[in-house]
Amino acid sequence: MGVWRQIGEYLYIKKKDPGEPKDSWIRYMHGINRISIFMFLFAIIVMLVRLIFFRKH
Repeated sequence: MGVWRQIGEYLYIKKKDPGEPKDSWIRYMHGINRISIFMFLFAIIVMLVRLIFFRKH
């Protein structure tokens, strides 16, 4: 499975693969990865907003 496809599944852009194993530890791992991706994207957005709107001249 490709990296971009996995990120798309984490962000609910792509449908999950029906053939993947249904293990609870894998679900926990994917949940933690999903949280970390959302936190990273939020941090990038905050940094861009601060860079654009709160620059010191």
